[in-house]
Amino acid sequence: MLRRGLWARPERERSPGGVEQRTFSEELSRPMAGQCEICGKQAQVGNRVTTRGKAKYLGGVGTKITGISKRRFKPNLQRVRVTTKGGTNRSMRVCAQCIRSGAVAKKIKSAPFKLPAKPAGVKAAK
Repeated sequence: MLRRGLWARPERERSPGGVEQRTFSEELSRPMAGQCEICGKQAQVGNRVTTRGKAKYLGGVGTKITGISKRRFKPNLQRVRVTTKGGTNRSMRVCAQCIRSGAVAKKIKSAPFKLPAKPAGVKAAK
């Protein structure tokens, strides 16, 4: 199927099973800056609603909408040091939801200093 138009992207090659084949450069490409590298969460568009007046339950005549303007809801991205499947550590921008859900394995830091264990036959000095 041919796509035409100014913004038409070339179609990817498909294997016999119908699965899209990704090129080497697509495998290495990282997501955009405002996007989670694990789940792909990015900014969404919504409305900022401005109201005035006193609520009815407080004895007023009710609140009125005085303005609606567009706004962006941005994901809560955090820069986290992550241990990848290959065992290497790298920095990633990950949303808070992926961190809480355990989708990311944080970098393992070295254990803090520990005192050597006492032998079983030795008693503490008084």
